Amino acid sequence: MASTVIGEGLTIEGEITGEEEFVIHGTVRGTLSTSGPVQVSQGGVVEADVSGSSLTIAGQVTGNATAQDRVDIQSGGRLLGDVKASRLTIADGASFKGSVDMDV
Repeated sequence: MASTVIGEGLTIEGEITGEEEFVIHGTVRGTLSTSGPVQVSQGGVVEADVSGSSLTIAGQVTGNATAQDRVDIQSGGRLLGDVKASRLTIADGASFKGSVDMDV
């Protein structure tokens, strides 16, 4: 499966859909929907509703997060929005503000 990488210094606005993995080092605004995993790297900024098979956050996400499997907020990661996933992990040093729905 191929990966789509949104590089550092790059800003994308609008509706993004796909079936592959997304790795975000830059900025995304709008919506992001994929059947693959989504990774927001340290320094990555997402101001969008995000859905994918899984979501790993080491950067900053402002918007609702939906995952078929799990949402992982790593140390230094920040999520401001609601989570809908069967599993959620929040590492020591991570930040989360929102509600959680694990009934997927």
